[in-house]
Amino acid sequence: FPTRRSSDLIDPNLCTACGACEFECPNSAISVAANVYAIDPDKCQECKGKYDTPQCAKVCPVPDTCVPAR
Repeated sequence: FPTRRSSDLIDPNLCTACGACEFECPNSAISVAANVYAIDPDKCQECKGKYDTPQCAKVCPVPDTCVPAR
């Protein structure tokens, strides 16, 4: 994964491009291009102050697709 600051990443190898995460993100940090979803690290706050856990990971139907940046 590319290096990012405190935010989540979407593993493109696991993402099914279902779109569930995009609609749940309270910061509009998730977008799609060429059927691959990505999280903008400048917008992602890991849902802090709004939810207890990142909503992208909570709603994703494929385990471990939305993961904390390393």
